[in-house]
Amino acid sequence: MNIFAGIMIPFIGTTAGAACVFFLKNALKPRVQKAFLGFASGVMVAASVWSLLIPSMNMSEHLGKMAFVPASAGFLLGIGFLLLLDEVIPHLHIDTDEPEGPKGNWKKSTMLVLAVTLHNIPEGMAVGVAFAGLLSENSSITMAGALALSVGIAIQNFPEGAIISLPLKEAVGKKKAFVYGMLSGIVEPIGAFLMLALSEVLGPALPYFLSFAAGAMIYVVVEELIPESAQGEHSNVATIGFAAGFVVMMILDVALG
Repeated sequence: MNIFAGIMIPFIGTTAGAACVFFLKNALKPRVQKAFLGFASGVMVAASVWSLLIPSMNMSEHLGKMAFVPASAGFLLGIGFLLLLDEVIPHLHIDTDEPEGPKGNWKKSTMLVLAVTLHNIPEGMAVGVAFAGLLSENSSITMAGALALSVGIAIQNFPEGAIISLPLKEAVGKKKAFVYGMLSGIVEPIGAFLMLALSEVLGPALPYFLSFAAGAMIYVVVEELIPESAQGEHSNVATIGFAAGFVVMMILDVALG
């Protein structure tokens, strides 16, 4: 499988999930949404650790006891980057009518899509950096490892695409709801190809970029996914989903990596 196909896999996952709007009559039940949100959280945490932070530290072994520096610095920068985006981009989360970010006259559907798009930015960067690492001579990342990350993110993108498109069906119709859901994932291949284009100049900075993507994904998990999955009753469903997602991503990374 070539790099182009590997980068497109997460976007295909989002598109397939958004296509559920043509087959399901109603929005996903709250318990199902909680399970999916928990699953996505588990996948992203496991991917951040096994596919991004550990390779970042492995690539910094020449620093000796200071090998943690690139991973720590990049991680904190990734957190800060998503924190900044949250402040400057208006967006609306599922199950709430209170928008975040700058005030404006944005439509509810647009802000919902922007919220999911914010989630997808670090995922696209993570995939792009992984494949950029694959092209680096001094990287410990393999094609199987980069593919495991891509497949893992695609798996959690499927329910995410459904969660964003199904609630919009009544407001904008099936076709537009599908397009909105699909477009929420377009930033992933864009971000991935941007990182890939910079692969030649990343060089020594690659460990920082790997951990940067990890920090951005962990921010999404802690700030958005876990709080949303814990609201209301049956939050233990999200916990079970988290465990399942974590184990699935761990198995993918170890088995394919």
